[in-house]
Amino acid sequence: MPCVLGTAVEEFWAASNLAFKLCPMLTQGAVEALEHFGSPAQKDRFLPKMVSGEWTGTMNLTEPQAGSDLAAIRTRAAPDGEHYRIFGQKIYITWGDHDLTPNTIHMVLARIDGAPPGVRGISMFIVPKVMVEADGSLGARNDLQCLSIEHKLGINGSPTCVMAYGQQDGAVGYLVGEANRGLEYMFVMMNAARLSVGLEGYAVADRAFQQAASWARTRVQGKPPGALVGVTGPAPIIHHPDVKRMLLTMKSQIEAMRSLALYGAHQLDLGNGHADEARRAAARACGDLLIPVIKGCSTESGIDICSLGVQVHGGMGFIEETGAAQPYRDVRITTIYEGTTAIQANDFVGRKLARDRGAALAAMLDEVKRDLSSSEASVTRDAALEAVAALEVAARSVLQSWSQAPERALAVAVPLLRLTGLVLGGWLLAKSAAIAARQLAAGSTDTEFLRGKIATAHFYATHALPGAAGLSRVVVEGAASVIDTDAALV
Repeated sequence: MPCVLGTAVEEFWAASNLAFKLCPMLTQGAVEALEHFGSPAQKDRFLPKMVSGEWTGTMNLTEPQAGSDLAAIRTRAAPDGEHYRIFGQKIYITWGDHDLTPNTIHMVLARIDGAPPGVRGISMFIVPKVMVEADGSLGARNDLQCLSIEHKLGINGSPTCVMAYGQQDGAVGYLVGEANRGLEYMFVMMNAARLSVGLEGYAVADRAFQQAASWARTRVQGKPPGALVGVTGPAPIIHHPDVKRMLLTMKSQIEAMRSLALYGAHQLDLGNGHADEARRAAARACGDLLIPVIKGCSTESGIDICSLGVQVHGGMGFIEETGAAQPYRDVRITTIYEGTTAIQANDFVGRKLARDRGAALAAMLDEVKRDLSSSEASVTRDAALEAVAALEVAARSVLQSWSQAPERALAVAVPLLRLTGLVLGGWLLAKSAAIAARQLAAGSTDTEFLRGKIATAHFYATHALPGAAGLSRVVVEGAASVIDTDAALV
C-alpha cells in the first residue's frame, strides 16, 4: 500500500492503543529490512508469516553500556558452519517476548569475532525465538530468553524486555546481507520507524484532544464572560476563553503535524514510484529531509499537547479515573526512542543540510513560497510567508556555523528543527485553508468541516507562527551561550 495511506491508518492504531501498536510497527520494520537485504532463502523462510502477522519482529540495538552510541555494542557472533552463534545482552527491546504469536523474529546487531572496532564492524542477524525448519514448521526453542520486563512511565501494555542471547551454546543467528554492514541495514528499519514514531506524537495528542474537547463540552463550571444565548448561569467550560485557546492550540498543532507527516509520506511514495527519475530524486531528497523533522517536531509537540489535555481537565486531569494522564505518560517516550530529538536535529543539520549545503531545504522553501504567493492575501498566508523568511535566515546561519565550527551549529540544532516543523506546518495549514475557502465558494455543503479548517489555520497563524521569529533569533544568536559556558557552571 502507499506509504501515505499506511501513515493515515497507522495513526488510528497509535491513538487507540500506543502500547499494542508498537508490535506491528516493529514487525513492519523487520519486514522492510529483510525485503531489502535478506537472501531469497531467508525471505522464503521468514517473510510470509511476518507479513501475515502470524509472527512478529523486533529490532535489537541497545545494550546496557551502549545507548545511542552503537559503536560501543559488545554482542558478538561466532561463526558456526552456515550460521552464527550469538552471545550478548540487549535492553529496551520492545515486544521482545510475549505469547500472542508462536514465534518472534529478532533482528540483532552484533560483531562477528575479529570484526573491525566501532560502527564499521557491526553486522545484522536474524535470530528467531523458535527455530524454523526448512519446511516452515517450528522446531526447538533458540538459546535466547527475556530476563526481565522494564517498569516504565507509560506504554505499560507493551513488554519492553531485557533479552539475553547465548546463555548456553549460543543463539543461532543468520547473517543478513554482507558482514559489517549491519548499521546501514538497520537504518532502513529505523527510517521507517522514525516516521512511525513521529505520527505517534500527534496521534496520541489527538487522543488527548478528543478527551479534552469532550470534557470541555460537558463540564459545567462558572459563568464565562460575555453573553451566551439562552444561558444565564454556569456554562460548559469550552465557553471560557482560555479553555477555548488551549483546545485550539491542541487542534491546530495536531493538524499541522499530521499534514506534515502525510506530506512527507507522499514524498516517499513519489521517490519510490514516480515515472520521472528527476522527480523521484527530488522527492527522495525532500522525504529524507523531512523524516527527522516529522519525528522530532511531532513528538515534542505531542508532549506539549498532552500536557494541555491534562490542564483542560483541571484538577480532574490529575485523577487517574478521567484517563487524561495516560496519553501524557505514553507520549513521553516518543521524543526518546528511535533517536532522541537531539539525534534527529543533529541528523537534520549534519547530514541533511550540510550534505548538499541546504539545497534540498532551499528547493522545498521555494515551492512553499510559490504556493503561498499564489493564494489570496490573508492573515494566514502573510504569517506563513513571514515565518518562511525567518526560517531561511536561521538555516543560512547554521550552514555558515557548520562550515566554521560544527559544534556551534549543533548547539542550536534542536531550535532549528522545531522552527522548520513550525513553519512547514503553517504552510500546510494555510494551503488547506485556501482549499477549504475555494470549496465553500463553490457551494460545498460540508460547511462546518471547511470553516473549521479556515479557523484552525487562522489560529495557528496568530498564536503559533509568531514564535518563528523568536526561534530564528535563538538559532542565529544562541550558540555562544551554550558553547562558551564551562560545563562546571551548568
